[in-house]
Amino acid sequence: MGSMQKRWIQLVPFMFVLLWSTGFIGAKYALPYIEPFHVLLIRMLMTLVAFGALALILKSRWPTPSQAMHQMVTGFLVHACYLGGVFAAIEWQMPAGVTALIMGLQPLLTALMSWQLMNENLRGRQWLGLCIGFVGVALVLVSGQNGGEFEINGAAMTAAILALVGISVGTLYQKRFGTGVDLFTGSFYQYLSTAIAMAIMAFTFETGVIDWQPELIGALLWMVFGLSVSAILLLMLMIREGEAARVASYFYLVPPLTAVEAWLLFDETLNVLSIGAIGLTVLGIYLVLRRPAPKADETEGAEKSLSAEPAK
Repeated sequence: MGSMQKRWIQLVPFMFVLLWSTGFIGAKYALPYIEPFHVLLIRMLMTLVAFGALALILKSRWPTPSQAMHQMVTGFLVHACYLGGVFAAIEWQMPAGVTALIMGLQPLLTALMSWQLMNENLRGRQWLGLCIGFVGVALVLVSGQNGGEFEINGAAMTAAILALVGISVGTLYQKRFGTGVDLFTGSFYQYLSTAIAMAIMAFTFETGVIDWQPELIGALLWMVFGLSVSAILLLMLMIREGEAARVASYFYLVPPLTAVEAWLLFDETLNVLSIGAIGLTVLGIYLVLRRPAPKADETEGAEKSLSAEPAK
């Protein structure tokens, strides 16, 4: 792997987080004009067209029936359950900040499941980093609340938990069964299953009334090309190249970035506590991702191995 390619791979997680953090912003622009499952259905159909065209243009390799089925399961978990659950929870009167706080549990849940199910060993420092990151996320969200009281009904809580479990299990499922699948054609099948799920939900529970305003059109275009295409391709690449727990830890950066974007775009408050909590979150990510220094005996062994090799 060349040095330029290595640098690009290292930038992928940060490009992903920047794009993914705009999801709540796009929803905030779109939802006043359309119901949640309908906006997700239209988004998925537009994304299917985009990925189908890209796969044909690039002559991507299509997966086998078995691989396609695995990709559809991943799409149902990562997209349908997560997005549908988040949008439904907010629609059913769960505050967006509380919903995001529940989603902030995802790195811990993914790390716990990967430790139990996939034998991914996490060091004590990494567990500490995950916990620090969650505390940082919680502080960002708590500091952004207005202090008003609210009630969370059972349907909203169920939708939020479904979203949390869906994206956590989906990350592990893609890591386990998604290897060797082309990113473009694999994503096509992921969005196909999501579109089917959103169509069932939209036509079962919603009226279908849409007010086509410029804000809605702009939000849809961004959610398709900025999120469903660009961000998801980066996420699938990250899952393929890294440990599931390490990939999930980047999601801790999403709520702080969303808070900054909301401050810039909607003039929402970003106080000293929020800024400090963002720093705490970054520290947690650093502890999870920092590679340990090689042990002395390992270094000596590597040096001996190199010195024993014939000159080339």
